[in-house]
Amino acid sequence: MEIIKTAIPDVLLIKPDVFGDHRGFFLETWNKARYIAAGFPDVEFVQDNHSRSRKDVLRGLHYQHQHPQGKLVQVVTGAVFDVAVDIRRGSPTFGQWVGYELTEDNHFQFWVPPGFAHGFCVLSETADFTYKCTDFYHPEDEVGVLWNDPEINIEWPTAHATLSEKDQNNAVLNAIPEHKLPYYEI
Repeated sequence: MEIIKTAIPDVLLIKPDVFGDHRGFFLETWNKARYIAAGFPDVEFVQDNHSRSRKDVLRGLHYQHQHPQGKLVQVVTGAVFDVAVDIRRGSPTFGQWVGYELTEDNHFQFWVPPGFAHGFCVLSETADFTYKCTDFYHPEDEVGVLWNDPEINIEWPTAHATLSEKDQNNAVLNAIPEHKLPYYEI
């Protein structure tokens, strides 16, 4: 396994070891001891989620205000362009984003720490997307950043994004509330 620090060092791209032959493949998607030994943060996951979306569906940019979640995401079938945006005011990378293509063939995982807004756009006809979370989902606490906020300027790979009504009406980055996140020291 290889853990790669991205342009935003707290966000990680994980390239797992994949063992394959003519029968198929095998890989570990989570092994706490091995991940920590390779440089992954020592976190506890409390919830696993699975979503399916169609081509050009764009979900995000989501986060929880009072119950921030870290997310270890991956694609099981299909392909997505996955994005993390730093929403930690005072952070040297506040408002910056990183994005990677996650596919069923590359098996990459993407670590989106607490304090980041997260979103993805489906590149294939459909995509099954799974993720482990460090806190439980609190629907009353979920908020978002506008997917096409010009200040962030994410280079989404679609001209025809399909969004929920809620995601179309998210706030721009400078209008979201300040977060007091004790794990992040400036």
